Amino acid sequence: MKEIELYIESYLGIGGKDLSPVADLFRQVNLKKGEYLLKIGQYTTELCFVKEGLLRQFAYNESGSKEITQWIATQDSFTTDLSSFVFRTPSRWNIQALTNCQLYTISKEKYDSISEIVPNWAELDRLFMAKCFTTLENRIFKQLSMSAEEKYQDLLTQNPELFREVPLQYLASMLGMTPETLSRVRRRIIS
Repeated sequence: MKEIELYIESYLGIGGKDLSPVADLFRQVNLKKGEYLLKIGQYTTELCFVKEGLLRQFAYNESGSKEITQWIATQDSFTTDLSSFVFRTPSRWNIQALTNCQLYTISKEKYDSISEIVPNWAELDRLFMAKCFTTLENRIFKQLSMSAEEKYQDLLTQNPELFREVPLQYLASMLGMTPETLSRVRRRIIS
């Protein structure tokens, strides 16, 4: 579980601390392609770290006729329905394995006990949440300000592996465009 320690160190900038007691709070979970980690309406009690694989977080439009991909969690990232995890509300999202996945999960109860292991955890947790919020803010700004071509180029630069492993309809949805628009954008950029 060294991956979790390294990720926490780099993400929160807290080098030089022994985080193995924190890593020991996580348990390994394997999901096969197509299996669900969470379904809409369920309550999540776990925060997951993706060691290997891809997880898609999605919901349906109001009529239920269209899937909306909110996010694709990649290797070395955390994922959960944050609202359900923090506020104990029914999940608004499905989280499904796009590939076989190896995850490390931590229960809400164990997550809340980290402050007993890491004295300044409350401050670090606040920093973690602030970084999550900043990531969301940046994503919303990009959605509102970038052209379809710019969104495509940005995702290709940030996560090129997604274009090899994720169906284009999910990427198009995540980028806020139709699959046809994404295909046109790709053709223009490639030619």
